[in-house]
Amino acid sequence: MTRAQKDKLTDILVILVWVLGLIILWEIGASIVAQTKRTPANVLPHLSQIVESVFSDKMVSNKQTAWQIVMSNAGITLWRAGLGFMIGVIVGFILALFMRYFKAVEKTAFPYLMMIQMIPILGMAPIVLAITKDINKSRIMIAAILTFYPVATNTLAGLKSVEKEKLDLMHSLAASNWHIYTKLLLPSCVPYLFTGLKIAAPMAITASILVDTLQGSGGLGTMLSQSLKHAISIYVFWQIVFVSAFIGILSYKLMSVIEKLYSPHEKAKAAKS
Repeated sequence: MTRAQKDKLTDILVILVWVLGLIILWEIGASIVAQTKRTPANVLPHLSQIVESVFSDKMVSNKQTAWQIVMSNAGITLWRAGLGFMIGVIVGFILALFMRYFKAVEKTAFPYLMMIQMIPILGMAPIVLAITKDINKSRIMIAAILTFYPVATNTLAGLKSVEKEKLDLMHSLAASNWHIYTKLLLPSCVPYLFTGLKIAAPMAITASILVDTLQGSGGLGTMLSQSLKHAISIYVFWQIVFVSAFIGILSYKLMSVIEKLYSPHEKAKAAKS
């Protein structure tokens, strides 16, 4: 067994231990709650009850099962988060190019980027809603805002990471700005760009869910809020918790897979191994 295989096996074992430990703690907590006056269905169900609710045929709202409600609203949330993510990636990437090329743009824009990032999502939502006058547009815009910051800053860091000697060599060969960017700067910033994408993808989904809790019209956050108020089954809440976690992890893994397929440095690592 190679060292890489041993490391991979160790990582898998660590994950399994953590998952097993969390399951044990969950079941202990559910058993304790079951002994109180409040039923575990209203507070902390056993994991088996949550799994059972996924396959249950019981209608809980609008002639839909709990799982059907979660899946139909997950599609709405993913659409908003995905659209906001794409807008944020494009704007962030273009902004990074401008900040690299024009120092004045970097000095002007960067402080505002930091300021926007420090505003909590739930504090930002009413401001954006007041500007757009549309809750759906505001959800997409907030996902875009939270996306473009990590994309812009990481891409800019990648563009600045190129050694001065390489730039001097390109200039000595009378390379145009177009060739400098396409042949040197952009390939060099790809690993940094994907770092930003892996940070931004789960953030866009989280933002979309959180903003959904503020107002209706569908989405996982809306159903989350309703289930906490016992307007619909509490099992909808727990299903959304697990589905949201899965979507967040999946979005990160998707960016990692795309990075391995298209990133030059990942292809070089694969060739060496």
